[in-house]
Amino acid sequence: MQGPFNRSGKSKPMGEINVVPFIDVMLVLLVIFMITAPMLTQGVQVDLPQVTSEPIDTQEDNEPIIISVDRDGGYFITLGEDSTAVSLEQMAERVTAILQRRPGTPVMVRGDRNVPYGQIVLLMSTLQRSGVANVGLLSEPSQDG
Repeated sequence: MQGPFNRSGKSKPMGEINVVPFIDVMLVLLVIFMITAPMLTQGVQVDLPQVTSEPIDTQEDNEPIIISVDRDGGYFITLGEDSTAVSLEQMAERVTAILQRRPGTPVMVRGDRNVPYGQIVLLMSTLQRSGVANVGLLSEPSQDG
């Protein structure tokens, strides 16, 4: 009868892999990733462009809402030719009202380069709470060519 030992008493190598330790390691890694994954998803959701930016085509019946932040931190909402100075709370109410009447209206943010980053993030967070799914960021074309 032949077993794991041959006639000389030496053991021959087994061709099977013991997968139990491998499964244990994978389960531990799964638990670690499940615990750390929610910590990695903080922040404001922004869809970033995957190519160089190009002008946005707007249709006449679907004019974008443009939210501007000036150098002093004041908020302005522009729809068509109408531009109005508003507070952050008023801006959220107006955007919500416009989106209820015209769902799918694009929302663009235009901020002065000297405005602190935190104020733009606060604006985008407020827009997200107001029901805006995607926010576009406006910029001037580069003068470098």
